[in-house]
Amino acid sequence: MGHHRHALRTSAVGAVSAALIAGTALGLAPTAQAASAAVRFVDIAGDGGPVLKANVVTPADADGSRRYPLLVMPTSWGLPQVEYLAQAQKLADSGYVVLTYNVRGFWQSGGEIEVAGPPDVADASKVIDWALANTPADAQKVGMAGVSYGAGISLLAAAHDKRIKAVSAMSGWADLIDSIYSGRTQHSQATALLGVAGTITGRPSAELQQTLKDFFASNLSKEQEMIAWGKKRSPETYVDQLNKNGAAVFMANGWGDTIFPPNQYARFYEELTGPKRLEFRPGDHATAEVTGLFGLPNDVWTDTGRWFDHYLRGVDNGIDREQPVQLKPRTTGAYEGYPDWKSVGATSEKIALAGTTTIHTNVDSGADGGIIFLSSILDQIAQVPPMASIPLLPRRWAAVWQSERYASVQRVRGTTTLHTTLTPTEESGTLVAYLYDVGPLGLGKLVSNAPYTFHGQTPGKPFGVDLELYSTAYDVPAGHRLALVVDTADPLYIEHNPSGAQLTFSSPANDPSYVSVPLREQ
Repeated sequence: MGHHRHALRTSAVGAVSAALIAGTALGLAPTAQAASAAVRFVDIAGDGGPVLKANVVTPADADGSRRYPLLVMPTSWGLPQVEYLAQAQKLADSGYVVLTYNVRGFWQSGGEIEVAGPPDVADASKVIDWALANTPADAQKVGMAGVSYGAGISLLAAAHDKRIKAVSAMSGWADLIDSIYSGRTQHSQATALLGVAGTITGRPSAELQQTLKDFFASNLSKEQEMIAWGKKRSPETYVDQLNKNGAAVFMANGWGDTIFPPNQYARFYEELTGPKRLEFRPGDHATAEVTGLFGLPNDVWTDTGRWFDHYLRGVDNGIDREQPVQLKPRTTGAYEGYPDWKSVGATSEKIALAGTTTIHTNVDSGADGGIIFLSSILDQIAQVPPMASIPLLPRRWAAVWQSERYASVQRVRGTTTLHTTLTPTEESGTLVAYLYDVGPLGLGKLVSNAPYTFHGQTPGKPFGVDLELYSTAYDVPAGHRLALVVDTADPLYIEHNPSGAQLTFSSPANDPSYVSVPLREQ
């Protein structure tokens, strides 16, 4: 089996590498096509000795007489070391030494997959050491960048290594637990995809294998251990140290990221005190950045270059004077700028969730968050999010509340919150909340959703539930209404409802239930 996986990795790395290199050769990366930057493949000893496979791209005019800013780029989960080749060549042509490397445990690099653990953070420093000793890199001008896994490692490294002056973290995470276990609910499709990709392209450590086993088995006796494992790998845990080090942090993500939802990035952004910029766009995990990997024009990579140009090369390109929060709504093509995340949803509307409603569990009502990647990509490309006929949702399995029809466009911006009182018939359970844009014929387009799981509650005793739905930017047309739907099963998540369980939602007079929708000022 081990030999078979090695053969798969060897074949796959050739296929992926060929695709990326072919993209450059066929003209998808015109800057790289100029063939001005020098590329060489090297081996670097990581922390404790594992060999990290890397490539170094240096400016064409590098002759030993001057130093250049250094950019270190760890690869994404499951992708080979040539992932960033097109962008590395562009950046080198702009005057950077660029070193990209395959993170330990993946492809031909040594070691085992540590999931951005301490060895991965130490590896980043070892790579910087090597670059400063073996390339014309300037020790005073070091940056890190990456997509997904590379983004998380870059943020963690910047908190642990003072030499890193600027970071671009694209489609990454700040809180690993809040990403794959938000609302105390396992994000099963996302985590399974990561697990399978890791097994095919790398060598999962025993710790990772056990953590995944406990995760999918819903082993509550291991819950705190799992949370501690995730916190150790979360940049948010080290935000004070990152702020102390003072690195300039650029972060970008997709509204529909089904692996690292946007909420945790926005919260982390607000905790940063140094130079910072936050961008959200339509799309799923890393889909907004992918065209840039082939050298095509790409907003995220363009702003990444501008960020490093200013904070490493000292170029006065104005990026530091722009509104630092840039949002591209899912329903329009124009960017919106804000001074901070708190200003995104300047006002809010509370929709009352009146009355008492009981639903039965264990059945998907037809309201769900879609399919990982596919649904958000359809929304990104064609503005076709997951849909449901709100009037036809079976009320036995789904609770439904709707607003009045809106006379004008409602510009939803930021994080919708749900507050309700729940009475279960069992001590454990799961609910999933959905916010829909409902047209005149009752067809609902998904605006946002989020899961919530509880354990250890007293059957028959009510308790309060507060839930943040995933942040988004969506325009509800005039003549439409918003609907909140709650059911108990969704293919994206593991549900914890015992067979035959029921959930009752109520709105006590002294603690009314509501959904608060953040809106941009008209």
